[in-house]
Amino acid sequence: MRYIFDTFINFNFLLGSSADDMNLKYWPNKWCYNSYLVFIFDLYAVLHTFLTLFLALSDSFVQIFSIGMGINYGQIANNLPSPSRVAILLGSLNISRVKLYDADPNVLLAFSNSNVDFIVGLGNEYLQSMTDPIKAQIWIEQHLLPHLTRTKINSILVGNEVFSSNDSHLFSYLLPAMQTVYRVLVNLELDKQVAVTTAHSLTILGNSYPPSAGTFREDLAQYIQPLLKFHSEINSPFLINAYPYFAYKDNPDQVSLEYVLFQPNQGMIDPNTNLHYDNMLYAQIDAVYSAMKAMGHTDIEVRVSETGWPSKGDANEAGATPQNAGLYNGNLLQRIAQRQGTPAKPSTPIDVHVFALFNENLKPGPASERNYGLYYPDGTPVYNIGLQGYLPEFISASDKNALSIFSSLVFLIACFICA
Repeated sequence: MRYIFDTFINFNFLLGSSADDMNLKYWPNKWCYNSYLVFIFDLYAVLHTFLTLFLALSDSFVQIFSIGMGINYGQIANNLPSPSRVAILLGSLNISRVKLYDADPNVLLAFSNSNVDFIVGLGNEYLQSMTDPIKAQIWIEQHLLPHLTRTKINSILVGNEVFSSNDSHLFSYLLPAMQTVYRVLVNLELDKQVAVTTAHSLTILGNSYPPSAGTFREDLAQYIQPLLKFHSEINSPFLINAYPYFAYKDNPDQVSLEYVLFQPNQGMIDPNTNLHYDNMLYAQIDAVYSAMKAMGHTDIEVRVSETGWPSKGDANEAGATPQNAGLYNGNLLQRIAQRQGTPAKPSTPIDVHVFALFNENLKPGPASERNYGLYYPDGTPVYNIGLQGYLPEFISASDKNALSIFSSLVFLIACFICA
């Protein structure tokens, strides 16, 4: 089955570039050729469904993914598999939530008619132009509307970690850009289908310890207060990129490794609430809830748009090892499977997109930035946390004969249909 699927997945061998390229030399007419294409894609859908079902029933299938974990699909690399192959990989893992950093049409097309929900990104470079309603509408018409009938897109991420930059102009553009994008969605009657939000690093916090004393930075209050009001009005989540790894890396002698890796440890008790925390991620989430409460909001959900642990780093990046990365992500997946909430929000299961799907070899910065992936680009797990997904291979030249037989069979069936 996997061999057939591997051969079938590469349509270039089967179809060529177009009917014109083939000069219709093997086809009675163009209608017949088009019928062949329909047959091919229908057969592809059947094989895809069968393969996914086969993997779902196999002993190696990872049931934990069906409970709601999301994944960040970054593409700052020159060696990643094609989106169509990635769609098969994520289908085999039953991952149904994906976050992009753009609105790559190749990715969105590859996931057409799938059950995957996407968060698409509008980069910081677009913020100023998105304050213009005409430009915002054009962006949505070009990047969102062509895909909504076939691909599930539930959110637009307007900017990423804007308040971590040193550009005060971006600070002032963020909320107007979000409001403008939202108004365009309202006009198109898409506001109930597609949410508008943005993601923040935890540098927006002025204080995070203890969690109940969490506050936002004073210099950002003028921007965050109206932003929270907007989130509350449109009922959209507040997203954070939370990395306990950074806290450990900066103070490995003071921060307990067990505490940041979800390993057994004494944890800490918040002196104001007497709530017990056995891991840093939950403390970080609750610190954000406290910061929002200090600004008068208890009606906004905090979600984790990024968290992860690098498997490799530079000499000065303490803790960046495959073992620690495996423990962090593996233990986090267990918490997600248990539908845990944080101590301050026990009835609200944590909502997490893990960073990231692949190692990205062109990311700038320290070595750790290129080593957050769960997978190498060839589909091999970077470390073992039970992820046995399937990434189909390309067709090699030695496989062309076998492929020709398969293609000929399909050709004969299509001709029979046309007769």
